[in-house]
Amino acid sequence: MSAPTPETATDSDSARASLEALRTEIAKAVVGQDPAVTGLVVALLCRGHVLLEGVPGVAKTLLVRSLAAALELDTKRVQFTPDLMPSDVTGSLVYDTRTAEFSFQPGPVFTNLLLADEINRTPPKTQSSLLEAMEERQVTVDGTPRALPEPFLVAATQNPVEYEGTYPLPEAQLDRFLLKLTVPLPSRTDEIQVLTRHAEGFDPRDLKAAGVRPVAGPAELEAARAAVAKVAVSPEIAGYVVDICRATRESPSLTLGVSPRGATALLSTARAWAWLTGRDYVTPDDVKALALPTLRHRIHLRPEAEMEGVTGDSVINSILAHVPVPR
Repeated sequence: MSAPTPETATDSDSARASLEALRTEIAKAVVGQDPAVTGLVVALLCRGHVLLEGVPGVAKTLLVRSLAAALELDTKRVQFTPDLMPSDVTGSLVYDTRTAEFSFQPGPVFTNLLLADEINRTPPKTQSSLLEAMEERQVTVDGTPRALPEPFLVAATQNPVEYEGTYPLPEAQLDRFLLKLTVPLPSRTDEIQVLTRHAEGFDPRDLKAAGVRPVAGPAELEAARAAVAKVAVSPEIAGYVVDICRATRESPSLTLGVSPRGATALLSTARAWAWLTGRDYVTPDDVKALALPTLRHRIHLRPEAEMEGVTGDSVINSILAHVPVPR
């Protein structure tokens, strides 16, 4: 592997510094939640999509809006409801009486960062309307494909599935999300800070007043993606990723293990994490760091295991503890 030129190395370092500055900007609006911020950045680097799960009121929507503001990306929000139609997301043909012709009216999916709020409150038919957009980065209406802007990321929020009025996401759609990030309730200290900010006049609808400013944009993102693509992966690391994913398929606690697409996703996120931490090669620790968010939504527990209190995360952690680590 040839050494990077000084100019390339400078571009890479500059892009990394810009993306690291995102944490500071987002922290002006969102208290804590560093793992979720990192996950969103990793997804952008890998051209993937993110599912954010947490109870209502833990700033999932504010987190995505703050990210868009700090990256100066166009963003749109769709509130998913039981009566939402697929065309409300993708767009539709509208008859123009002046020209006596049909013209395409783009839906909110035509943006850089689509916030799909409470995606599991809408029926599967509407949920699946995002599948083509997420996988092919295009929308087909009346047989005509229409490309989506670049960059394009779907950040979908969902309430835990046991909450009233929720529909479980289809397996095919879950597999299209690169990461599933859990957004926990804040600690006591963080919650006090949230209340203090609101008492001082913080308005979550006015991010400019909160001081959130753009620190990176599409150019830095493209430079970062180019740098991530050059991160080296040894045969031993590739084998380690495969062994982890194959172990999920053999676990007695699971009815469905990780597919080869999931293995590819884990390798991609590990490369992005390696680059973000300043290395041009992947280590086993990089794989371990991204295993839970990359794999937790790609496995399915057996009912009897679920009744015994086994969780998907505990299965993955057990596998990570038992699969031999390459040296």
